[in-house]
This record gives sequence, structure tokens and C-alpha cells, in this order.
Amino acid sequence: MLKAGDRAPDFELPDADMEIANLSDYRGKHCVVLYFYVRDDTPACTTQAIEFSDLDDQFTRHGCVVIGVSRDDCISHGEFRDKHGITVRLLADKDSIVCRQYGVLVEKEVDGVMRESVQRATFIIDRAGIIRHALYGIHPKGHAGQVLQLVKEL
Repeated sequence: MLKAGDRAPDFELPDADMEIANLSDYRGKHCVVLYFYVRDDTPACTTQAIEFSDLDDQFTRHGCVVIGVSRDDCISHGEFRDKHGITVRLLADKDSIVCRQYGVLVEKEVDGVMRESVQRATFIIDRAGIIRHALYGIHPKGHAGQVLQLVKEL
């Protein structure tokens, strides 16, 4: 698991519009809130995405970009974004490469079978590409506001 002080692993993933996003594109320009969520259009993930979207302008005022990552594909992200008016960028990690890099995959028992699942986690990355906060196992409701407070303290 990554922790505060670690260099954030760079990545290259497509977003809901199938445009490629690289973490390195933000280095030196913006801090990044990178949050990992389980699946598009589930109740808790929807709450989380809407709350981040509702605060998107405030994050921007503090020089910060918010990016969500899940293992859903680009089409699913686009439908989820459009259905709920999500304004934060959503990236598709279909092969779980970035989820592995950030240590957010956990084994869960589902219907008696062990399966790999995404653990909710949020990383606040400064302009130099260093993780300032690594938050694992978070609760979605109210989380965006807590993260905004941490960003304001940077």
C-alpha cells in the first residue's frame, strides 16, 4: 500500500470520452485527487461521484483536479457520467494495472467465492507528484468534503 511521502505511480488510462489521461500531465501544474471506486452506477459510488462533482469548482479554485478510477470500461463511464451529471474525469482501468500500482485491490468473498475487488481509496497528490494523503477504506458519504478540507491545507 502506498503512503504519504511516496511518489505517485504514473499511469496512462482512457477516460469516458476515450481520451488518454496521464498523471504526469498534471505535474507542476495542479494537485490531483485520485479516487478509486468499485463500480459505476452503484448507490455508494454514485453518491461519491456526485459529491466530488458538486465540489468540483472549489477543488479547481484550490488548483486541484479530481479524477475517479474504476475497472469499468469507457462506455460505462460515459453512461454513468451522463445519467448523473458527473463533472469529474472518470478513467477506465479495465486491466486493473493502476489499481495494482496503487494497492487498492482486495480479496472479498462474494456468494462463497473469493474475488478481487477494488477497495475505496483516495490519494491526494501534490504538484511535484508526491502523495500527501493516502486514505483507504473510506466511506463515500461526506468524503469529498473531507478531502476538500485536506486540499485546502496543502
